Amino acid sequence: MLGTKGLMHVYTGNGKGKTTSSLGLALRACGHGAKTAVVQFMKGSCVYGELESVKHIPGLTLVHTGRDVCIFRGEETPEDYAEAERGLALAEEFLTSGEYGLVILDEINVACDFGLIDPQKVLEILKRRAKATEVVLTGRNAPQDFIAAADYVTEMKEIKHPYRKGVAARAGSEY
Repeated sequence: MLGTKGLMHVYTGNGKGKTTSSLGLALRACGHGAKTAVVQFMKGSCVYGELESVKHIPGLTLVHTGRDVCIFRGEETPEDYAEAERGLALAEEFLTSGEYGLVILDEINVACDFGLIDPQKVLEILKRRAKATEVVLTGRNAPQDFIAAADYVTEMKEIKHPYRKGVAARAGSEY
C-alpha cells in the first residue's frame, strides 16, 4: 500500500518527537490500509498513551518490550538483554513476513547505543525485510551505520524544553 519498495527512516537526536513522528506515520499508513507493526524497545513503563490509543486503530499492532523501569547506562541486567532480543525477534517476524507495509522499531537506536542489541544484526535483518516494507528506527544516538543505510534521516534537536525549568513529564504530551 505504501509503495513497491519500502524505504528506511531514521528519527534521532536529543529533541522531543521521534516516537510521536513515527506514530504519525503509522496513522497515515493505516489510513491507506497498510498493516503496521510497532515494536517498542526500552520504554521503561506501561503508561504510554500510545499503548491505549492503538487498540482503536484497525491494522496497527504495538508490542512493548523491556522492563517496567527506566534503565541507565551501566545498569543493564540480563533481563534487559533478553527483552531486547525478544523485541528484535518480533521485529524480524514483522519485517520479513511480507504482511506489513510499515514496521516501526521505536527506541532501537537507544537499545543499540546501550549495547543491548548489535547494530550489525539489525542491519542484517533489515536487508532481509520484505521488499515493500517501510521501516522506521527511532531513538537518540542512532548508529552511524543506520544513518548511512537510511533513505530518510531526521534529527530532532532540542532548542527548549520545559523539563529544563522543572516541569515534570505530562501524560498525553511526553508519554
